Amino acid sequence: MEILDKLENLKNRHEEIADQMSDPAIMSDMKKFVKLNKDYKELEPVVMAYNKYKQLLLDIESAKTVLAEEKDPEFREMAKEELDDLTPKKEELEEQIRILLIPKDPEDDKNCVMEIRAGTGGDEASIFAGDLFRMYQKFCETSKWKVEVMELNEGTAGGFKGIVFNVIGNGAYGILKFESGVHRVQRVPKTETQGRVHTSAASVVVLPEADEFDVELNDKDIRKDTFCSSGPGGQSVNTTYSAIRLTHIPSGIVVSCQDEKSQIKNLAKAMKVLRTRLYEREHAKYLDEMSNKRKTMVSTGDRSAKIRTYNWPQGRVTDHRIGLTMYNLPAIIDGDIKEIIEKLQLAENAERLKEEFEG
Repeated sequence: MEILDKLENLKNRHEEIADQMSDPAIMSDMKKFVKLNKDYKELEPVVMAYNKYKQLLLDIESAKTVLAEEKDPEFREMAKEELDDLTPKKEELEEQIRILLIPKDPEDDKNCVMEIRAGTGGDEASIFAGDLFRMYQKFCETSKWKVEVMELNEGTAGGFKGIVFNVIGNGAYGILKFESGVHRVQRVPKTETQGRVHTSAASVVVLPEADEFDVELNDKDIRKDTFCSSGPGGQSVNTTYSAIRLTHIPSGIVVSCQDEKSQIKNLAKAMKVLRTRLYEREHAKYLDEMSNKRKTMVSTGDRSAKIRTYNWPQGRVTDHRIGLTMYNLPAIIDGDIKEIIEKLQLAENAERLKEEFEG
């Protein structure tokens, strides 16, 4: 049986990993040990389901044997009742196992780094970028996740020309990754005197936060500059050189952080962003491949892909990837995006199931 074969292979893999983790050579290689430990924990639910499924099949077989061979009507009736009870349980467990067997995105459990940039629409686009940031901030509060601002460039009429922030919480990337793409807003801007509806846009990029095991950074490849933090309009907000700018010489990537008053804290945040930007290059290849297969995912290189429209006059939000339209825009922009994300997750699971069992 196909499901049983898959489960058997994964159970064997689980046992192999357990053996490898007890090898002194592996235990001394922290990067390898951390990876194996993660794989081992991810396989545990599959192994438990395998043991339960195998026992269920044995019980079904036993009940069928009693029905085929037993002459006593009372025993036959008991066997029939047991079979009637076990058959739907088997179907239900098989459905759970199919979902467990979907190859998991290895990045899903990570924290994430989000970047929101104002697009077309001038000041209104910056204001909308600010609205999106607050939307995610409130969603993160509800999810009991921490938000740390890394970089920001304020808009002249409010909001942000650009903002980069870290979301710290278990599984943050796996949930927020669906937000990558262009978000459009249709509304009458505050600066519009004639009441005309304008369309503006902001792009959102969501990346898995890279840890020290994902990217090795060499100190000699990084130039570190310090400068005074600045506020709106560029004025200096303190007289200490606490802000940090890091330049990764081999790639030319530049990141800066001035959110904290402490230079050490700003350096730690800037290093996180730098690692993530470098990791993005490798992860982009994976996302490009996935975006060709799944409508729920947008390639990091395709910042023009419009994923969602927020229409204020009609109070409507439309996610174009799955054709979902909802009429509770005020609640959504106030952080209530759980239902949208759940529907995107369902769509992705359906696509993954298709890949796994039909591909």
